[in-house]
Amino acid sequence: MFLLRFVTILALSCGLSLARAEPLVLLTENMPPFNMSVSGTNYARDEGVTGISSDILRAVCERAEVECQQILRFPWQRVYQQTLDDAGYGLFSTARTAEREGLFKWVGPISRYDWVLFAKGDSPIQLASIEDARRYRIGGYKGDAKTQFLLDRGLEVQTALRDAENVRKLDKGQIDLWIASSQAGLLTARQEGVEDLKVVQHLNSVDLYLALNLQTPDELVQKLQGALDALRAEGALKGIEARY
Repeated sequence: MFLLRFVTILALSCGLSLARAEPLVLLTENMPPFNMSVSGTNYARDEGVTGISSDILRAVCERAEVECQQILRFPWQRVYQQTLDDAGYGLFSTARTAEREGLFKWVGPISRYDWVLFAKGDSPIQLASIEDARRYRIGGYKGDAKTQFLLDRGLEVQTALRDAENVRKLDKGQIDLWIASSQAGLLTARQEGVEDLKVVQHLNSVDLYLALNLQTPDELVQKLQGALDALRAEGALKGIEARY
């Protein structure tokens, strides 16, 4: 005990910090049915976070015998940046795009979702290709890979800090199209009391991953990936998905 106290005092006097054994902190946002707070609020932690990806990663950490804490926060850009900057952090559910590839270490795929353009149910809009969407007002979620997908192709997108804002704008006729995932989009719209939406263009199908800070040890990444692969082989992932 005396030696530990002496080392601690010496480290502090030299301006050093001691490494502490801490759980892996997995950050996320509300994106039902993949990750969401039980209460529907924009902050939750551990058992207050649920969804397909949340439950899968909980099972992965248990199988890998890695202590993982889940925290749901808002907005997406905040948790994305924290995972980029801070060791010991991960982010889910994250699209593994070419632009992000070298920014993180990856575990997955966890699940899969579709990127689509929604219009109001009574809208006359018909799209033969993504190019046809250029003439319309499009709403998207700020900092999201789906929004960036359109921006990279030269389309203009009105971005919102909350995806629910896009639902309300679409319902009020303030935008013509909304880029979202087919699964999460319909749930978000339903939560806002909007039922009458239709898909006018399928854009992409994307695998979702756990993105880990680059300082995450490769051994830990491999343990998590191995646990995920084993659970998939056993059929456990399909069982989790079936609950939602």
